[in-house]
Amino acid sequence: MADRESEIIAKVASGVSGLNARAWDRLAGGDPFLCHAFLSSLEDSGSVGPGTGWTPAPILVEDDASHLIAAAPAYLKTHSQGEYVFDHGWAEAWERAGGKYYPKLQVSVPFTPVPGPRLLGTRSQQLLAAIEVVTVQNGMSSAHITFVDDGGASDCDRRGWLIRHGVQYHWFNRGYASFDDFLASLTSRKRKALRKERAAARQGLDFSALRGSEITPADWDAVWAFYQDTGSRKWGRPYLTREFFDLVGERMGDRVLLLLAYRDGLPIAGALNFIGPDTLYGRYWGAIDEVPFLHFELCYYQAIEWAIEHGLGSVQAGAQGEHKVARGYEPVITRSAHFIPNPSFRNAVAEFLEAERAGVAAEAEWLQRDLPYRSSSSE
Repeated sequence: MADRESEIIAKVASGVSGLNARAWDRLAGGDPFLCHAFLSSLEDSGSVGPGTGWTPAPILVEDDASHLIAAAPAYLKTHSQGEYVFDHGWAEAWERAGGKYYPKLQVSVPFTPVPGPRLLGTRSQQLLAAIEVVTVQNGMSSAHITFVDDGGASDCDRRGWLIRHGVQYHWFNRGYASFDDFLASLTSRKRKALRKERAAARQGLDFSALRGSEITPADWDAVWAFYQDTGSRKWGRPYLTREFFDLVGERMGDRVLLLLAYRDGLPIAGALNFIGPDTLYGRYWGAIDEVPFLHFELCYYQAIEWAIEHGLGSVQAGAQGEHKVARGYEPVITRSAHFIPNPSFRNAVAEFLEAERAGVAAEAEWLQRDLPYRSSSSE
């Protein structure tokens, strides 16, 4: 498919794994979830691909010398699972009206509700044009770009895509020298509550923080057991395969941080994190023993502590969870963009999103007033 005006070529590939890693990573920058190693691990492990409802279909833009100059991680989806931006109601409405909602085109990082670039490179308008053409030419109901950064959302908005808002909770490093320094920024009541939670969670347990080659096959076995427990309770079955964790461990090295809790020398809980240029991303958590507040300790407090010690500017601990606000995580607006070719369907969704955005804004404003910091109105 050629864009004559810009003299570029846009095409759909069969996956990221078969693409040149250096060329892809040059566009992806330092985002750990957009790098070739992460996306190819999803494909090579069978976490996406045949039988999963996620068919890799990255959209590429090349110049006339066949050099990759822009790309989008895209998938043909036959369901709406593993996205964290919920459109099941849209699918039901469209199919009640006689349409076929699936397959749809999804530009995203599978199973990863982390905001970041989705239109990689400098040709965002050409990428969006290609996405639109692929959607229309194949008779698909819609295309979706989830957890897109502000710049990408603005590019989509300029082309008339519908913009959807959500709320996440991120922790920001205000120049803290230590975890105690962070605690000192909280109100007295919240500071005491966090200390009590940490003491209760740590009683009788040992902890470790492992990176790269420090993580052994036995550690990955433990992570898999934790992940299966969480996945079976949340989604019915885990999205990721066991092999995915081995591949990520091999390919991403020191960009992986594993926080483990032990009882009598045996791991009972863990939190898997990925390290970005200035952010620690908490992704997968699980436990095989119930310990009060251990989830908060491993996923929130130790993540904050590690980020401070290593000079990172923020921690993102995953989707949802208003309880994070009381623990120093602040509400942040996330964005997704949606291309719907059918005018009637588009208008109905646009009306819904207008009301939803107002509700999200009100929620974020209310949560902001409930922050535990001494300078907030909660003191």
